[in-house]
Amino acid sequence: MRAAEQLRYLILAAQREGNRRLTAMMSELGVTPAQSEALRIIADHGPLALRELGDMLVCDTGTSPSRIVDRLVAAGFVERTTGEHDRRQVRLALTPQGRDKADRVAEVENRLYDLIDRASEGTDTDAVIEFLHAFTRQSPAGLALANRLAAEKG
Repeated sequence: MRAAEQLRYLILAAQREGNRRLTAMMSELGVTPAQSEALRIIADHGPLALRELGDMLVCDTGTSPSRIVDRLVAAGFVERTTGEHDRRQVRLALTPQGRDKADRVAEVENRLYDLIDRASEGTDTDAVIEFLHAFTRQSPAGLALANRLAAEKG
């Protein structure tokens, strides 16, 4: 097996394993991984317009940001507010219940990150991160992550 082929399948296997574990951990909180990602983005960068949220979501591209938000609104975690000067401008913000859920999501994510930290001990993670950024740079998910990282810096 070529190194590139092995790398491809290892990336796929790691992604599937990470999602399997994240799905199980988030089910304890009653949210999907996509919903948890949206909650954390709104918690970290909100209030946001739906487009801004969509520009930062890395989750499965088959999941519509508006559907995710609709479910979070129905659950009482997110509220939509209309702009004072432009009624077409809708902002998404966490409710107090949503803030609590986002905090709990962060705790669960940190448990997963601790597992990843332990698994990567002795590995040059900076080189792995650099490679993965280069590989995903022009992909929709790579661009979404770049948008999120830029929002954290600015």
